[in-house]
Amino acid sequence: MCALLVETNAWLERSVMDMASQQHDGTPEDEPSDLSKGEIFEVLRNQRRRFVLHYLKQIEGSVELGDLAQQVAAWEYETTTDAVSSAQRKRVYTTLQQTHLPKMDEAGILTFDADEGVINSTDRTHDLVVYLEIVPDREFSWRELYLSLGAISCALVATLWLEIYPFTLVSDLTWAGVIAVTITATAIAHIYHERQMRVGHGDQPPELSYSADD
Repeated sequence: MCALLVETNAWLERSVMDMASQQHDGTPEDEPSDLSKGEIFEVLRNQRRRFVLHYLKQIEGSVELGDLAQQVAAWEYETTTDAVSSAQRKRVYTTLQQTHLPKMDEAGILTFDADEGVINSTDRTHDLVVYLEIVPDREFSWRELYLSLGAISCALVATLWLEIYPFTLVSDLTWAGVIAVTITATAIAHIYHERQMRVGHGDQPPELSYSADD
């Protein structure tokens, strides 16, 4: 199970400043209109489009459609770029050209010159932070883990308040320290994991990196 979380704070803050500046000098707005998080989610819920974003976040400058299709196909079929077959590359190339890149271009996440077959990143490409939360069926999500920690902490506090043995053998301050250290350590692990699962981080997209670790 894979959930897509999108953070747009930096992008939206700059957009507000740009709008204020344009209202002051009277220049027209050339950039695409701001998208809501729901609209961004709609664009990036497709894995192939996330692979495109991941690739663009890793390079500087423009990329040829053929090179992009080769890399995206390699990730999709979990192989190397040299081992991608012509049929696999063509399948990805066609859908990128006809569907995915125009949709991402319309959203302002990239620019796509269909005539030249060239893709360029935009400010939105690098400002957009996409975090994937992948939770296998037999594992807890981070939300469930924090809820469990909270429930255990509440139960422990109630136990100490009722002075139930043998929990009273340890001082209240020690128990408070244990709770604080546990929650802090969990939060640090969560932050580290989140950074590893951001689109654009690492050589491979988060989906593939997570599968490789398993």
